Amino acid sequence: MRVLIAPDKFAGTLTAVEAAEAIAAGWRRQAPHDELDLAPMADGGPGFVDVLHAALGGELAAVTVTGPHGAPVPAVVLRVGDTAYVESAQAAGLHLVDGDPETASSRGVGELVLAAVAGGATTVVVGLGGTGTNDGGAGVLAAWGATSDGVLDGGATALGSVTHVDPAPARERLAGVTLVAASDVDNPLTGLFGATKTFGPQKGIEEERIAEVDGWLEAFATATDRRTSLEKGAGAAGGIGYALLVVGASRRAGIGLVTDAVSLAERASKADLVVTGEGAFDFSSRAGKVPYGVAGIASEALRPCIALAGQVLVGSREMRALGIESAYSLVDLVGEDRAFAAPAEALSELAERVARTWSR
Repeated sequence: MRVLIAPDKFAGTLTAVEAAEAIAAGWRRQAPHDELDLAPMADGGPGFVDVLHAALGGELAAVTVTGPHGAPVPAVVLRVGDTAYVESAQAAGLHLVDGDPETASSRGVGELVLAAVAGGATTVVVGLGGTGTNDGGAGVLAAWGATSDGVLDGGATALGSVTHVDPAPARERLAGVTLVAASDVDNPLTGLFGATKTFGPQKGIEEERIAEVDGWLEAFATATDRRTSLEKGAGAAGGIGYALLVVGASRRAGIGLVTDAVSLAERASKADLVVTGEGAFDFSSRAGKVPYGVAGIASEALRPCIALAGQVLVGSREMRALGIESAYSLVDLVGEDRAFAAPAEALSELAERVARTWSR
């Protein structure tokens, strides 16, 4: 039997590469004669550059950029020909926010793009996701030279007094460079489905602060380019998507970019079963997440797709709406403590049990 193993990261515990290897190890114990094809995936968030490097090759260049609270942080630029790939989470990731999230700046992401351009890239693809900043991308625009009557790189809290932003210097600085926003969400910048309301709480913004913070981003958008703030993907990565769109970037689903890069459709057509997974499998997985994207590819190839996850938070009806035949929970098998204490071992054990059902 041929099995394509294409998981996302298990956030906070395993990278996509580690998750794929753990699933494969457990599957082999139960079904040693099955042919396994490992295709670690990403949707633009953490792991985006690693997955593309494994699939495309290219050269990695180490750089240092400004972190969310001003400290220098390491990051890398992946160069493949004239195209560079960068990951916003490396410069503004949730793991880097060690202070008030309302003062966290995305400036380092702008610096990361500039490093890619300085290295000779004429196309820069920016993976969006997993960030801890919520400044509407103001810090990114500041790094690119946008001017304002206020402070752009002081986080969301500095934006309430901004009444005018001129993005023209940023556009001029990036003239001739093709920018691509690889986004896993299609939220606008502000409002009921905007960056702050949808993702602010998971970045540490208190519920009672949501309305005021969203108001700051609303003021920033009005001062910069209100129309663009309403576009799909403007709210990605706390508004870094907005900064990219303001200077003329095109938007592409991160999962689609990665599936193309790893030739997932071709590999799925050669498999008998497709296995995907992520940390928490819930209905939000439909919003451009890896399991939904992988399941779509499997469906087009007329192959069944199953998911292994840290937690499964949907019922069978919702699961099938996502294109998944069955989903299996790590926490249900080994308990939450062990799932976090020994994630690779636990995921391997889960895969071994699942193989009893699915392998011939």
